Amino acid sequence: MTARLLDPNVLQVGAPDPELRTSPIVSENDDDFLLAKQRNPGAVACYFNSIAYDNNAYVQSGTYLLHCNYGLWLVAEEAQLT
Repeated sequence: MTARLLDPNVLQVGAPDPELRTSPIVSENDDDFLLAKQRNPGAVACYFNSIAYDNNAYVQSGTYLLHCNYGLWLVAEEAQLT
């Protein structure tokens, strides 16, 4: 499945709640990507506000489309606000 930002089939999850478990949200271009990847070896799910999502799931949080990649949320797309 290739999801797009504002796709009505993508679950809207709101903002991360700092009191709940949320997997790291990173960009592949982010310096912290490799470090975060090393901290989550072999993870098969991502968490967002303490809810588990399967690998390859997409969710939308605000202006970000997030893709679950083995325990990390990768920013798949970001809306450009003008």
